[in-house]
Amino acid sequence: MAANFDGLRFSHWQTELRSDGIVVLSFDRQGASVNAFSQDALIELGDVLERLAIEPPKGLLIRSAKAAGFIAGADLKEFQEFDRKGTVTDAIRRGQMVFQKLAELPCPTVAAIHGHCMGGGTEISLACRYRVASNDPSTRIGLPEVKLGIFPGWGGSARLPRLVGAPAAMDMMLTGRTLSASAARAIGLVDKVTDKAVLEDAAIALLQSGQSRPFKQRFTGWISNTWIARQILAPQMSKQVARKAPKAHYPAPYALINVWQNAGGKGIQGRLDAERKAVVKLASTPTARNLVRIFFLTERLKGLGGKEHGINHVHVVGAGVMGGDIAAWSAYKGFEVTLQDREQRFIDGAMTRANELFAKKVKDESKRPAVAARLKSDLNGDGVPSADLVIEAIIENPEAKRELYQSVEPRLKPDALLTTNTSSIPLIELREHIQRPAQFAGLHYFNPVALMPLVEIIRHDGMSAGTEKRLAAFCKAIDKFPVPVAGTPGFLVNRVLFPYMLEAATAYAEGIPAPVIDKAAVRFGMPMGPIELLDTVGLDVAAGVGQELAPFLGLSVPDALGNVEQGKRGKKDGQGLYKWEHGKPVKPEVAKDYQAPSDLEDRLILPLLNEAVACLHDGVVSDADLLDAGVIFGTGFAPFRGGPIAHIRATGADALLEKLKALQIRYGDRFSPRPGWDSPELREPTA
Repeated sequence: MAANFDGLRFSHWQTELRSDGIVVLSFDRQGASVNAFSQDALIELGDVLERLAIEPPKGLLIRSAKAAGFIAGADLKEFQEFDRKGTVTDAIRRGQMVFQKLAELPCPTVAAIHGHCMGGGTEISLACRYRVASNDPSTRIGLPEVKLGIFPGWGGSARLPRLVGAPAAMDMMLTGRTLSASAARAIGLVDKVTDKAVLEDAAIALLQSGQSRPFKQRFTGWISNTWIARQILAPQMSKQVARKAPKAHYPAPYALINVWQNAGGKGIQGRLDAERKAVVKLASTPTARNLVRIFFLTERLKGLGGKEHGINHVHVVGAGVMGGDIAAWSAYKGFEVTLQDREQRFIDGAMTRANELFAKKVKDESKRPAVAARLKSDLNGDGVPSADLVIEAIIENPEAKRELYQSVEPRLKPDALLTTNTSSIPLIELREHIQRPAQFAGLHYFNPVALMPLVEIIRHDGMSAGTEKRLAAFCKAIDKFPVPVAGTPGFLVNRVLFPYMLEAATAYAEGIPAPVIDKAAVRFGMPMGPIELLDTVGLDVAAGVGQELAPFLGLSVPDALGNVEQGKRGKKDGQGLYKWEHGKPVKPEVAKDYQAPSDLEDRLILPLLNEAVACLHDGVVSDADLLDAGVIFGTGFAPFRGGPIAHIRATGADALLEKLKALQIRYGDRFSPRPGWDSPELREPTA
């Protein structure tokens, strides 16, 4: 290796020639706090590798010069631009060519991985002979491209099955899940796991060892990729994927399986060519474009509020399902929490559920006692004076809530925040007699708290900007997406969701079988049908929301929600519109000759879209992107459609408006178009 290669610094890469002849190549993307592959960075890397190929060193170690992780993947903003210009093929080909140059270097290569290693970061490591990872909890290795509507296109799908065996490789790529260093080591993706302090020393030692992969791993990599294995495994994989992701909505996993099945037995160049052609085709689909857009929406939500929240102690009043789970989640995420209710038995039930959460989430048993100790029973509310944030989660009754605030607020610290988890009551009804309205807000979580990623921050005209900022930062600290919304009835999510659920209940009351209604919604892309959702939320809860929202929206509530019997409130009672067994609905068989009404999907979905348009018109959220984000993360609205407003733009606002008017003529004024359908925003292309 020529000495003049030592210490060269490109725009994004630094080189160091060690005394033992090994070159350390550090990725340090210019002008960015996190490493992501831009085309400039790839071109530079290609130049570096060409020089290394001419005068090979004793070995090459690839590392990150950033404190924050290894490599996050490709630059998605750049990727979006390539999609607009129609140059995705060039970008994919360049990545493949550069990583293939790395794979063909006539010297041993190793990736030293610490922190996040995603997408292109994992793919460059796969092009190395060895991979060493730190055992730090921040180290996560993954190929999450399927969540963006594509699959690994820089050689990841071509190399991983041969390295770790097809079953483990395809599971990783089809789910997009990330692995800890130890889990990656267990499947053979990582060769060695070590402390961060000695990561590079361990990588150098592995480079110099010349060791080969264990025979068992090499055999698995061969046998699981043979023609017969691919023909047997591919249909099984497709069947598993179909349970969660219909091919019409999410083509990427099926394309990945197809490429592996048909090209998995070819040489590396044949596998790369098949990979590239499939990924380029997927990148131009509406699904991929919408999922990439959703990625940027999540980044925007994460950026709200910054990091400074000044909250250490959270006091929750109300130990029901919502209050108890909010308290447990806050404790799990590192906050000191006190939980209050009017009777100890309610707190005890919440503490039992909390321990179940901790057992599920905290894998290291030795750490569970410390987590559980952060959540304390507090029957008398002794934690109020020391709390930085109080979350009220009692019954949906304005008078009861106002009475509680009058007893709690005088005991609060001067800078403490008082919030309500109300799901529908306008804050203007709740702030009467509040002494410090600037520090009062809504903090609306969704059930189940541990799974639903959204929290609505409910505004009112007396709330300070600082309160909103602190609450957004708190949401980020507990791994939730905050969406600021106006404090009008139902806020955003329940206001948009309620007409959809109400129409489902109306269709059910008319005699349309519940499974048929659910099937129509799932076919559209909803995560579960509205009848199952009503039972899951609780018919009593839905009825309470209905009492608040129906008059505001000018809608009437059918008997299914108007007269809820005790013991038949849905999933929690084991009986609702469905019978429930082992936490799952027992859906009755529908006669084979039953024909669902041709307009059923429109009846369900158009009320939701109609109210989304009204929310945008009324300024419930500040813009269409936040509305789409809120509805996707708060309701599970078909992600591949990009959200209600994105769907309206893609389908055509005028065409949907005509359908709505036709339903109004057939079924009545509950389908009358809401204000806002004439907005130019509905006719703009979605970014």
